[in-house]
Amino acid sequence: MTLHLWVFGAYFLIVFGIGWYSLRHTRDESDYWIAGGKLGWVLGGATLAATHTSAGTFIGTIGVMYTVGWSFGWLVLSIPLAYWFTAAVLAPRFTRVRRLTLPSFLEARYYSRGIRGLSAAIILVATVVYIQAQIVAGGLIANIVFGVSMSWGMVGFTVILLVYTVVGGMIAVVYTDFVQLVVMILGVVLAVPLAIRQLDGVDNLFTYVQAVNPLTFTWEGLPGTLLFTMGLAFMLGSVATPEKLIRLYAMKDMPTIRRGVLFAIVVITGVNLLVFILSLASVVLFPVLPTGDLAMPMIARAVLPPTLGALMLAAITSAMMSTVDSLLIVAGSALSYDLYQNLVHPGATERQKVRVDRLGILVVGCVPVILLLTGVGEGELVQFIVLLFTALMASAFFIPVVLGVYWRRGTKEGAGAAMVGGVLSTFLWKGFGPETIDPVLPGFLVSAVLMVTVSLVTPHPPRAALEAYFPEEQRR
Repeated sequence: MTLHLWVFGAYFLIVFGIGWYSLRHTRDESDYWIAGGKLGWVLGGATLAATHTSAGTFIGTIGVMYTVGWSFGWLVLSIPLAYWFTAAVLAPRFTRVRRLTLPSFLEARYYSRGIRGLSAAIILVATVVYIQAQIVAGGLIANIVFGVSMSWGMVGFTVILLVYTVVGGMIAVVYTDFVQLVVMILGVVLAVPLAIRQLDGVDNLFTYVQAVNPLTFTWEGLPGTLLFTMGLAFMLGSVATPEKLIRLYAMKDMPTIRRGVLFAIVVITGVNLLVFILSLASVVLFPVLPTGDLAMPMIARAVLPPTLGALMLAAITSAMMSTVDSLLIVAGSALSYDLYQNLVHPGATERQKVRVDRLGILVVGCVPVILLLTGVGEGELVQFIVLLFTALMASAFFIPVVLGVYWRRGTKEGAGAAMVGGVLSTFLWKGFGPETIDPVLPGFLVSAVLMVTVSLVTPHPPRAALEAYFPEEQRR
């Protein structure tokens, strides 16, 4: 316990130090929301990779693979494709005009403050869902490391996140993400060989897994249609989630974005493959866990040497924090920049704006933990909560964002219908549809159909809304 306290204490001191440094270098809203748009490819790629690598990776992926077998692992193949699409197809047009938030892009392209408010509201609702998954995982870690209750663990985890994010904004998030990514990589790289050694080598690992759970290496754990549509959710969601899109604005130019995305692909794929090995080891080492979400924390606590176990738990905590701080930035900007400043008080001074920015992050960070403490959102594996978030983001934003920069006929009415229809279809399918198909499929299809049909029957967009994204066509 003393060792864990020292490791986590040192780690949190570094995080708070970064927050204080960032406070001194945050001068305006551009610094606060997109780090001034000056990130290089190393920091840009690192914050992208760290944001992607969340509790869904270290807790959720292992939890699902522990429960249903290796078939879930193929979904990692959708991630490089998603990031290639982002860098090669979307980013060159999407970043022609630098914005501070995704809703502000949607307002400019679809010439409507209402579209901006609608997208901000969707982001707030979906982000609360996602942050809940990370906070649950944070409570698990605190319970295992420090012996506190899940409730107090969730509260403590949230407080630490809020302190440095509220104080330092995106600059704090970027530098903290870099540190957290290093900790994650070190933790998983050192843990894999030791876990394999516990089982006397790779060959024995597969033999033991087959003996303990013969279904692990089959396709019987999850229906094929569910696996395919989950992969679709990860691919579309990795493109359309606001916390990833906004990092395109934070990097300084297209060459930087390409290098940063390539760096993120290599890191994310490598970490995922190592996590898959740890998930197989957990099947043998802990065959009767009450929930698969306990597999990774148990490896860190019961299998690894104390120092490395503490580092591994710090890596898991880093994965969660690097995602939640990014989500807090996105949701906080939606609440303060896109809703308050856009609809309530457009004439706010710079000081008032930054004050409300910080208050927005504070509010968004507190709501998920309050809901969890009152029993709302408990009971599901972390990875399935993450999948619901990605489905919502894909259904709401993939079509309006991508068609927005490639189809000049898209209108504000079409975008609004696509967002509302996609989100409602996703929620309805989640509640009442067959579980063999992920909600992203109906949500995405409804969004695409509504975007095209409604746009075609409504007036053409004004020239001013198109000139930034279709300059060649406008000059004809």
